[in-house]
Amino acid sequence: MTHEHDHEDRYITLIDDNGDEQLFEILFTFDSEEFEKSYVFFYPVGENEDEEEEIDILTYAYIPTEDGGFGELMEIETDEEWDMVEEVFNTFNEEQEEQ
Repeated sequence: MTHEHDHEDRYITLIDDNGDEQLFEILFTFDSEEFEKSYVFFYPVGENEDEEEEIDILTYAYIPTEDGGFGELMEIETDEEWDMVEEVFNTFNEEQEEQ
């Protein structure tokens, strides 16, 4: 799966194996020193408009490029890495609810 990204607009386009493009909005990114990677959370554009429906949020790891881009998106493979990512996401959600 390939992708294009525009940091300023906070959007990312994923291109699947069939060449179909889908636009996603970036929720947030963070870095992990423990796993020496960065992570991005994003969701399909338009899905957050109905606040009563659950939103499918995708999460990928990446190693930033020299120019600050995402580089290649990588799937999260270990339970330890998933546990860390879930903890960060839960903290993000708690902070958003407090605001």
